[in-house]
Amino acid sequence: MRTPLARLALLAGLLVALTLGGLSLHVPGADTVGTPLRAQILVGLLAVSVGIYLLAVRLVLRGSVPARALWLVIGVALLLRLALLPAPPFLSSDIYRYVWDGQVQAAGINPYLYVPADPALAQLRDPAIFPLINRADYARTIYLPAAQLAFAAVGRLSASVTGMKAAMLLCDGVAILCVLRLLGGAGLPPARVLIYAWNPLVLWSFALDGHVDALAVGLLALALLARARHREGLAGALLAAASLVKVLPVVVAPAFLRGGGFGRPAAAGLATLVVLSLPYLSAGPLILGFLPAYGAEEGFDTGRGFWLLAGLAHLVPLPAAAGRLYGLCAALGFAALAAFVATRRAGPPDAVRLCRDAGLLAAVATAAANPHYAWYYPWLALPAAIAPTPAVIWLSAAPVLFFIDPFNERFVWPGLVFGPAVILALRDLRRARSTALALAPKGAS
Repeated sequence: MRTPLARLALLAGLLVALTLGGLSLHVPGADTVGTPLRAQILVGLLAVSVGIYLLAVRLVLRGSVPARALWLVIGVALLLRLALLPAPPFLSSDIYRYVWDGQVQAAGINPYLYVPADPALAQLRDPAIFPLINRADYARTIYLPAAQLAFAAVGRLSASVTGMKAAMLLCDGVAILCVLRLLGGAGLPPARVLIYAWNPLVLWSFALDGHVDALAVGLLALALLARARHREGLAGALLAAASLVKVLPVVVAPAFLRGGGFGRPAAAGLATLVVLSLPYLSAGPLILGFLPAYGAEEGFDTGRGFWLLAGLAHLVPLPAAAGRLYGLCAALGFAALAAFVATRRAGPPDAVRLCRDAGLLAAVATAAANPHYAWYYPWLALPAAIAPTPAVIWLSAAPVLFFIDPFNERFVWPGLVFGPAVILALRDLRRARSTALALAPKGAS
Protein backbone atom coordinates (compact mmCIF):
# COMPACT_ATOMS: atom_id res chain seq x y z
CA MET A 1 0.00 0.00 0.00
CA ARG A 2 1.38 3.42 -0.96
CA THR A 3 2.33 5.86 1.77
CA PRO A 4 0.73 9.34 1.76
CA LEU A 5 3.99 10.83 0.47
CA ALA A 6 4.09 8.30 -2.38
CA ARG A 7 0.49 9.11 -3.29
CA LEU A 8 1.32 12.81 -3.27
CA ALA A 9 4.33 12.16 -5.50
CA LEU A 10 2.10 10.22 -7.92
CA LEU A 11 -0.39 13.08 -8.06
CA ALA A 12 2.50 15.49 -8.62
CA GLY A 13 3.73 13.42 -11.55
CA LEU A 14 0.26 13.40 -13.10
CA LEU A 15 -0.07 17.17 -12.67
CA VAL A 16 3.31 17.75 -14.35
CA ALA A 17 2.41 15.40 -17.21
CA LEU A 18 -0.93 17.09 -17.79
CA THR A 19 0.70 20.53 -17.75
CA LEU A 20 3.34 19.51 -20.28
CA GLY A 21 0.64 17.85 -22.38
CA GLY A 22 -1.37 21.06 -22.35
CA LEU A 23 1.66 23.06 -23.45
CA SER A 24 2.23 20.69 -26.37
CA LEU A 25 -1.19 21.55 -27.80
CA HIS A 26 -0.15 25.08 -28.68
CA VAL A 27 0.55 25.60 -32.36
CA PRO A 28 3.92 27.39 -32.64
CA GLY A 29 3.45 30.98 -33.76
CA ALA A 30 -0.28 31.07 -33.03
CA ASP A 31 -1.50 33.77 -30.63
CA THR A 32 -4.17 31.37 -29.32
CA VAL A 33 -4.00 27.62 -28.72
CA GLY A 34 -4.21 27.18 -32.50
CA THR A 35 -7.65 25.75 -33.29
CA PRO A 36 -10.97 25.50 -31.43
CA LEU A 37 -10.52 21.74 -31.12
CA ARG A 38 -7.08 22.15 -29.54
CA ALA A 39 -8.53 24.70 -27.12
CA GLN A 40 -11.27 22.29 -26.11
CA ILE A 41 -8.77 19.47 -25.57
CA LEU A 42 -6.60 21.80 -23.51
CA VAL A 43 -9.50 22.77 -21.27
CA GLY A 44 -10.30 19.08 -20.89
CA LEU A 45 -6.73 18.48 -19.70
CA LEU A 46 -6.99 21.45 -17.34
CA ALA A 47 -10.23 20.07 -15.92
CA VAL A 48 -8.49 16.75 -15.22
CA SER A 49 -5.63 18.75 -13.65
CA VAL A 50 -8.14 20.37 -11.32
CA GLY A 51 -9.35 16.91 -10.31
CA ILE A 52 -5.77 15.81 -9.58
CA TYR A 53 -5.19 19.04 -7.67
CA LEU A 54 -8.31 18.52 -5.53
CA LEU A 55 -7.13 15.00 -4.65
CA ALA A 56 -3.77 16.45 -3.60
CA VAL A 57 -5.52 19.11 -1.51
CA ARG A 58 -7.59 16.45 0.20
CA LEU A 59 -4.47 14.40 0.95
CA VAL A 60 -2.65 17.36 2.46
CA LEU A 61 -5.63 18.50 4.52
CA ARG A 62 -5.94 15.06 6.08
CA GLY A 63 -2.61 15.81 7.76
CA SER A 64 -1.12 12.44 6.93
CA VAL A 65 1.77 13.60 4.76
CA PRO A 66 5.13 13.99 6.55
CA ALA A 67 6.86 17.34 7.06
CA ARG A 68 9.38 16.59 4.33
CA ALA A 69 6.52 16.66 1.80
CA LEU A 70 7.04 20.43 1.73
CA TRP A 71 10.13 19.93 -0.43
CA LEU A 72 8.07 17.95 -2.93
CA VAL A 73 5.34 20.61 -2.91
CA ILE A 74 7.77 23.49 -3.48
CA GLY A 75 9.84 21.58 -6.02
CA VAL A 76 6.83 20.69 -8.15
CA ALA A 77 5.44 24.23 -7.87
CA LEU A 78 8.76 25.62 -9.12
CA LEU A 79 9.02 23.04 -11.91
CA LEU A 80 5.54 23.81 -13.20
CA ARG A 81 6.21 27.54 -13.23
CA LEU A 82 9.53 27.15 -15.01
CA ALA A 83 7.85 24.97 -17.62
CA LEU A 84 5.16 27.55 -18.34
CA LEU A 85 7.32 30.69 -18.16
CA PRO A 86 9.14 30.42 -21.54
CA ALA A 87 5.97 29.58 -23.47
CA PRO A 88 4.20 32.41 -25.29
CA PRO A 89 0.89 33.47 -23.71
CA PHE A 90 -1.88 31.82 -25.71
CA LEU A 91 -4.92 31.86 -23.42
CA SER A 92 -5.05 35.65 -23.11
CA SER A 93 -3.53 38.63 -24.88
CA ASP A 94 -3.73 41.03 -21.94
CA ILE A 95 -0.01 40.97 -21.30
CA TYR A 96 0.67 42.76 -24.58
CA ARG A 97 -1.22 45.75 -23.21
CA TYR A 98 0.93 45.64 -20.07
CA VAL A 99 4.12 45.78 -22.14
CA TRP A 100 2.64 48.50 -24.36
CA ASP A 101 1.65 50.64 -21.38
CA GLY A 102 5.18 50.30 -20.08
CA GLN A 103 6.58 51.44 -23.44
CA VAL A 104 4.22 54.40 -23.53
CA GLN A 105 5.38 55.50 -20.09
CA ALA A 106 9.02 55.02 -21.05
CA ALA A 107 8.36 57.58 -23.79
CA GLY A 108 7.12 60.04 -21.15
CA ILE A 109 3.43 59.75 -22.10
CA ASN A 110 0.55 59.24 -19.70
CA PRO A 111 -0.92 55.81 -20.67
CA TYR A 112 -4.50 56.94 -19.98
CA LEU A 113 -4.51 59.62 -22.68
CA TYR A 114 -4.59 57.59 -25.90
CA VAL A 115 -5.83 54.34 -27.34
CA PRO A 116 -2.92 52.29 -28.75
CA ALA A 117 -4.02 52.94 -32.34
CA ASP A 118 -3.96 56.73 -31.90
CA PRO A 119 -1.62 58.41 -34.40
CA ALA A 120 0.06 60.20 -31.48
CA LEU A 121 1.63 56.86 -30.52
CA ALA A 122 2.53 55.71 -34.02
CA GLN A 123 6.27 55.98 -33.34
CA LEU A 124 5.99 53.38 -30.55
CA ARG A 125 4.45 50.63 -32.65
CA ASP A 126 6.51 47.49 -33.14
CA PRO A 127 5.75 44.14 -34.81
CA ALA A 128 6.17 42.10 -31.62
CA ILE A 129 3.70 43.87 -29.30
CA PHE A 130 1.37 46.34 -31.04
CA PRO A 131 -0.41 43.90 -33.44
CA LEU A 132 -1.42 41.66 -30.52
CA ILE A 133 -2.96 44.32 -28.26
CA ASN A 134 -6.66 43.68 -27.75
CA ARG A 135 -9.16 46.53 -28.17
CA ALA A 136 -6.31 48.63 -29.57
CA ASP A 137 -8.52 50.86 -31.71
CA TYR A 138 -11.20 51.86 -29.21
CA ALA A 139 -10.16 51.23 -25.59
CA ARG A 140 -7.83 53.24 -23.42
CA THR A 141 -6.00 51.17 -20.86
CA ILE A 142 -8.20 49.70 -18.14
CA TYR A 143 -5.38 49.12 -15.66
CA LEU A 144 -5.20 51.13 -12.45
CA PRO A 145 -2.25 53.27 -11.28
CA ALA A 146 -0.49 50.66 -9.13
CA ALA A 147 -0.48 48.30 -12.08
CA GLN A 148 0.78 51.09 -14.33
CA LEU A 149 3.69 51.80 -12.02
CA ALA A 150 4.62 48.12 -12.21
CA PHE A 151 4.37 48.15 -16.02
CA ALA A 152 6.62 51.20 -16.14
CA ALA A 153 9.18 49.65 -13.80
CA VAL A 154 9.31 46.35 -15.69
CA GLY A 155 9.41 48.17 -19.03
CA ARG A 156 12.57 49.98 -18.01
CA LEU A 157 14.27 46.64 -17.31
CA SER A 158 12.86 44.46 -20.09
CA ALA A 159 10.26 45.64 -22.59
CA SER A 160 9.31 42.07 -23.45
CA VAL A 161 6.56 39.58 -22.73
CA THR A 162 8.96 37.21 -21.00
CA GLY A 163 10.23 40.01 -18.76
CA MET A 164 6.70 40.94 -17.78
CA LYS A 165 5.82 37.29 -17.09
CA ALA A 166 8.94 36.92 -14.93
CA ALA A 167 7.91 39.98 -12.92
CA MET A 168 4.44 38.54 -12.31
CA LEU A 169 5.96 35.21 -11.29
CA LEU A 170 8.12 37.08 -8.80
CA CYS A 171 4.93 38.46 -7.24
CA ASP A 172 3.49 34.93 -7.26
CA GLY A 173 6.61 33.76 -5.43
CA VAL A 174 6.11 36.47 -2.81
CA ALA A 175 2.60 35.13 -2.27
CA ILE A 176 3.95 31.60 -1.74
CA LEU A 177 6.50 32.83 0.81
CA CYS A 178 3.80 34.79 2.66
CA VAL A 179 1.54 31.74 2.77
CA LEU A 180 4.39 29.72 4.30
CA ARG A 181 4.92 32.40 6.96
CA LEU A 182 1.20 32.58 7.71
CA LEU A 183 0.98 28.79 8.01
CA GLY A 184 4.00 28.74 10.29
CA GLY A 185 2.58 31.50 12.47
CA ALA A 186 -0.70 29.61 12.79
CA GLY A 187 1.04 26.31 13.63
CA LEU A 188 -0.38 24.64 10.50
CA PRO A 189 1.42 22.10 8.27
CA PRO A 190 3.51 24.01 5.70
CA ALA A 191 2.58 21.51 2.98
CA ARG A 192 -0.81 23.28 2.87
CA VAL A 193 0.89 25.86 0.65
CA LEU A 194 0.02 23.33 -2.07
CA ILE A 195 -3.53 24.74 -2.06
CA TYR A 196 -2.15 27.87 -3.68
CA ALA A 197 1.10 26.67 -5.27
CA TRP A 198 -0.36 23.70 -7.21
CA ASN A 199 -3.63 25.36 -8.21
CA PRO A 200 -3.88 24.89 -12.02
CA LEU A 201 -5.68 28.19 -12.50
CA VAL A 202 -2.93 30.02 -10.61
CA LEU A 203 -0.30 28.29 -12.74
CA TRP A 204 -1.82 28.96 -16.15
CA SER A 205 -3.04 32.47 -15.34
CA PHE A 206 0.24 33.71 -13.88
CA ALA A 207 3.08 31.55 -15.23
CA LEU A 208 1.72 31.20 -18.78
CA ASP A 209 -0.27 34.37 -19.39
CA GLY A 210 1.44 36.64 -16.84
CA HIS A 211 -1.76 38.29 -15.62
CA VAL A 212 -1.35 41.38 -13.47
CA ASP A 213 -3.60 39.70 -10.91
CA ALA A 214 -0.36 38.09 -9.66
CA LEU A 215 0.80 41.53 -8.51
CA ALA A 216 -2.48 42.05 -6.65
CA VAL A 217 -2.15 38.61 -5.06
CA GLY A 218 1.42 39.28 -3.94
CA LEU A 219 0.42 42.58 -2.35
CA LEU A 220 -2.63 41.02 -0.71
CA ALA A 221 -0.46 38.22 0.69
CA LEU A 222 1.86 40.81 2.22
CA ALA A 223 -1.16 42.67 3.61
CA LEU A 224 -2.52 39.49 5.24
CA LEU A 225 0.87 38.76 6.77
CA ALA A 226 1.18 42.33 8.09
CA ARG A 227 -2.33 42.22 9.58
CA ALA A 228 -1.71 38.84 11.19
CA ARG A 229 1.31 40.43 12.87
CA HIS A 230 -0.84 43.39 14.02
CA ARG A 231 0.91 45.93 11.82
CA GLU A 232 -2.35 47.64 10.96
CA GLY A 233 -1.01 50.71 9.14
CA LEU A 234 1.25 48.66 6.86
CA ALA A 235 -1.58 46.21 6.21
CA GLY A 236 -3.90 49.08 5.20
CA ALA A 237 -1.30 50.51 2.82
CA LEU A 238 -0.61 47.13 1.20
CA LEU A 239 -4.31 46.35 0.81
CA ALA A 240 -4.86 49.75 -0.82
CA ALA A 241 -1.99 49.06 -3.22
CA ALA A 242 -3.47 45.67 -4.10
CA SER A 243 -6.84 47.33 -4.74
CA LEU A 244 -5.17 49.84 -7.02
CA VAL A 245 -3.93 46.95 -9.16
CA LYS A 246 -7.30 45.19 -9.38
CA VAL A 247 -10.39 46.56 -7.65
CA LEU A 248 -11.58 43.28 -6.13
CA PRO A 249 -9.12 43.01 -3.19
CA VAL A 250 -10.81 45.99 -1.53
CA VAL A 251 -13.71 43.70 -0.61
CA VAL A 252 -11.63 41.94 2.06
CA ALA A 253 -11.11 45.18 4.02
CA PRO A 254 -13.74 44.27 6.67
CA ALA A 255 -11.66 41.22 7.61
CA PHE A 256 -8.73 43.56 8.33
CA LEU A 257 -10.88 45.78 10.54
CA ARG A 258 -12.23 43.02 12.76
CA GLY A 259 -10.67 43.20 16.20
CA GLY A 260 -8.52 46.18 15.26
CA GLY A 261 -8.62 49.91 14.82
CA PHE A 262 -10.02 51.80 11.86
CA GLY A 263 -8.10 55.08 11.82
CA ARG A 264 -4.54 53.90 11.20
CA PRO A 265 -5.21 51.42 8.34
CA ALA A 266 -7.73 53.81 6.75
CA ALA A 267 -5.28 56.72 6.83
CA ALA A 268 -2.44 54.58 5.49
CA GLY A 269 -4.66 53.17 2.77
CA LEU A 270 -5.91 56.59 1.68
CA ALA A 271 -2.38 57.99 1.61
CA THR A 272 -1.25 55.04 -0.51
CA LEU A 273 -4.09 55.56 -3.00
CA VAL A 274 -3.18 59.24 -3.38
CA VAL A 275 0.56 58.70 -3.72
CA LEU A 276 0.23 55.89 -6.26
CA SER A 277 -2.26 57.88 -8.35
CA LEU A 278 -0.29 61.14 -8.43
CA PRO A 279 1.83 60.33 -11.53
CA TYR A 280 -1.33 59.88 -13.61
CA LEU A 281 -3.66 62.62 -12.37
CA SER A 282 -2.83 64.78 -15.39
CA ALA A 283 -5.22 62.55 -17.33
CA GLY A 284 -8.14 63.87 -15.26
CA PRO A 285 -11.30 61.75 -15.61
CA LEU A 286 -9.52 59.64 -18.24
CA ILE A 287 -7.59 57.99 -15.40
CA LEU A 288 -10.52 55.57 -15.20
CA GLY A 289 -9.54 54.45 -18.68
CA PHE A 290 -11.77 51.81 -20.23
CA LEU A 291 -13.23 50.80 -16.87
CA PRO A 292 -16.58 52.66 -17.21
CA ALA A 293 -17.27 51.06 -20.60
CA TYR A 294 -16.11 47.61 -19.50
CA GLY A 295 -19.32 46.81 -17.63
CA ALA A 296 -21.44 47.51 -20.69
CA GLU A 297 -19.15 45.37 -22.86
CA GLU A 298 -19.53 42.50 -20.39
CA GLY A 299 -23.33 42.79 -20.35
CA PHE A 300 -23.61 43.95 -16.74
CA ASP A 301 -25.82 46.91 -17.65
CA THR A 302 -28.49 44.68 -19.20
CA GLY A 303 -28.07 41.96 -16.59
CA ARG A 304 -27.15 39.28 -19.10
CA GLY A 305 -23.55 39.33 -17.87
CA PHE A 306 -24.64 37.94 -14.48
CA TRP A 307 -25.04 34.19 -14.16
CA LEU A 308 -28.38 34.17 -12.33
CA LEU A 309 -29.95 36.77 -14.62
CA ALA A 310 -28.59 35.03 -17.71
CA GLY A 311 -30.43 31.91 -16.58
CA LEU A 312 -33.58 33.87 -15.83
CA ALA A 313 -33.40 35.42 -19.30
CA HIS A 314 -33.92 31.94 -20.76
CA LEU A 315 -37.34 31.87 -19.08
CA VAL A 316 -38.65 35.43 -19.14
CA PRO A 317 -37.64 38.73 -20.74
CA LEU A 318 -35.47 40.80 -18.41
CA PRO A 319 -36.58 44.35 -17.59
CA ALA A 320 -34.25 47.16 -18.63
CA ALA A 321 -33.28 47.79 -15.02
CA ALA A 322 -32.43 44.14 -14.27
CA GLY A 323 -28.70 44.71 -14.13
CA ARG A 324 -29.02 47.71 -11.81
CA LEU A 325 -31.45 45.90 -9.53
CA TYR A 326 -29.13 42.90 -9.30
CA GLY A 327 -26.19 45.17 -8.54
CA LEU A 328 -28.15 46.99 -5.83
CA CYS A 329 -29.28 43.74 -4.16
CA ALA A 330 -25.78 42.29 -4.36
CA ALA A 331 -24.29 45.46 -2.88
CA LEU A 332 -26.78 45.51 -0.01
CA GLY A 333 -26.25 41.84 0.73
CA PHE A 334 -22.49 42.24 0.66
CA ALA A 335 -22.69 45.32 2.88
CA ALA A 336 -24.58 43.28 5.47
CA LEU A 337 -21.98 40.50 5.29
CA ALA A 338 -19.14 43.03 5.56
CA ALA A 339 -20.71 44.63 8.64
CA PHE A 340 -21.18 41.22 10.24
CA VAL A 341 -17.54 40.25 9.62
CA ALA A 342 -16.10 43.57 10.77
CA THR A 343 -18.11 43.76 13.99
CA ARG A 344 -18.09 40.17 15.24
CA ARG A 345 -16.76 39.88 18.77
CA ALA A 346 -14.17 37.17 18.75
CA GLY A 347 -10.98 38.89 19.79
CA PRO A 348 -8.23 40.12 17.49
CA PRO A 349 -7.91 38.09 14.31
CA ASP A 350 -5.27 35.38 14.18
CA ALA A 351 -4.07 34.23 10.76
CA VAL A 352 -6.73 31.52 10.39
CA ARG A 353 -9.64 33.75 11.38
CA LEU A 354 -8.31 36.59 9.25
CA CYS A 355 -7.95 34.39 6.17
CA ARG A 356 -11.27 32.67 6.76
CA ASP A 357 -13.05 36.02 6.82
CA ALA A 358 -11.03 37.30 3.84
CA GLY A 359 -11.76 34.14 1.87
CA LEU A 360 -15.48 34.41 2.61
CA LEU A 361 -15.66 38.05 1.55
CA ALA A 362 -13.53 37.45 -1.55
CA ALA A 363 -15.54 34.42 -2.66
CA VAL A 364 -18.94 36.07 -2.14
CA ALA A 365 -17.92 39.24 -3.99
CA THR A 366 -16.28 37.36 -6.87
CA ALA A 367 -19.19 34.96 -7.23
CA ALA A 368 -21.69 37.84 -7.17
CA ALA A 369 -19.79 39.64 -9.94
CA ASN A 370 -19.15 36.29 -11.69
CA PRO A 371 -16.74 37.58 -14.35
CA HIS A 372 -16.41 35.17 -17.24
CA TYR A 373 -12.62 35.52 -17.47
CA ALA A 374 -10.83 32.70 -15.65
CA TRP A 375 -8.00 34.82 -14.24
CA TYR A 376 -10.35 36.75 -11.94
CA TYR A 377 -10.64 33.68 -9.68
CA PRO A 378 -7.18 32.32 -8.69
CA TRP A 379 -6.75 34.97 -5.98
CA LEU A 380 -9.27 32.99 -3.93
CA ALA A 381 -6.66 30.25 -3.45
CA LEU A 382 -4.53 32.58 -1.34
CA PRO A 383 -6.68 32.80 1.84
CA ALA A 384 -7.91 29.23 1.22
CA ALA A 385 -4.39 27.90 1.81
CA ILE A 386 -4.60 29.03 5.45
CA ALA A 387 -8.34 28.67 6.05
CA PRO A 388 -9.57 26.09 3.52
CA THR A 389 -13.24 25.65 2.70
CA PRO A 390 -14.43 23.41 -0.15
CA ALA A 391 -16.53 26.08 -1.87
CA VAL A 392 -13.69 28.62 -1.99
CA ILE A 393 -11.11 26.06 -3.13
CA TRP A 394 -13.48 24.90 -5.88
CA LEU A 395 -14.13 28.45 -7.03
CA SER A 396 -10.40 29.16 -7.12
CA ALA A 397 -9.68 26.34 -9.58
CA ALA A 398 -12.79 25.21 -11.49
CA PRO A 399 -12.97 28.37 -13.69
CA VAL A 400 -10.31 26.80 -15.93
CA LEU A 401 -13.47 25.94 -17.87
CA PHE A 402 -13.83 29.64 -18.72
CA PHE A 403 -10.85 29.50 -21.07
CA ILE A 404 -13.42 28.44 -23.66
CA ASP A 405 -17.03 29.51 -24.19
CA PRO A 406 -18.66 26.74 -26.26
CA PHE A 407 -22.25 28.04 -26.04
CA ASN A 408 -21.51 31.79 -26.20
CA GLU A 409 -23.86 32.53 -23.32
CA ARG A 410 -23.49 33.16 -19.62
CA PHE A 411 -25.56 30.49 -17.87
CA VAL A 412 -25.19 26.87 -19.01
CA TRP A 413 -21.40 26.57 -19.26
CA PRO A 414 -20.64 28.82 -16.23
CA GLY A 415 -23.19 26.74 -14.34
CA LEU A 416 -20.63 23.92 -14.30
CA VAL A 417 -18.58 26.17 -12.01
CA PHE A 418 -21.17 28.13 -10.06
CA GLY A 419 -23.66 25.28 -9.54
CA PRO A 420 -21.24 23.08 -7.55
CA ALA A 421 -19.93 26.18 -5.74
CA VAL A 422 -23.45 26.96 -4.48
CA ILE A 423 -23.96 23.34 -3.39
CA LEU A 424 -20.64 23.29 -1.52
CA ALA A 425 -21.40 26.65 0.12
CA LEU A 426 -24.80 25.44 1.31
CA ARG A 427 -23.21 22.30 2.71
CA ASP A 428 -20.63 24.41 4.55
CA LEU A 429 -23.39 26.59 5.99
CA ARG A 430 -25.34 23.55 7.17
CA ARG A 431 -22.26 22.09 8.87
CA ALA A 432 -21.44 25.42 10.50
CA ARG A 433 -24.98 25.70 11.82
CA SER A 434 -24.88 22.14 13.16
CA THR A 435 -21.58 22.86 14.91
CA ALA A 436 -22.93 26.08 16.41
CA LEU A 437 -26.02 24.26 17.73
CA ALA A 438 -23.87 21.51 19.18
CA LEU A 439 -21.68 24.05 21.01
CA ALA A 440 -24.59 26.15 22.25
CA PRO A 441 -25.41 25.88 25.97
CA LYS A 442 -28.28 23.58 26.80
CA GLY A 443 -31.54 25.42 26.93
CA ALA A 444 -30.37 28.19 24.58
CA SER A 445 -32.88 29.07 21.91
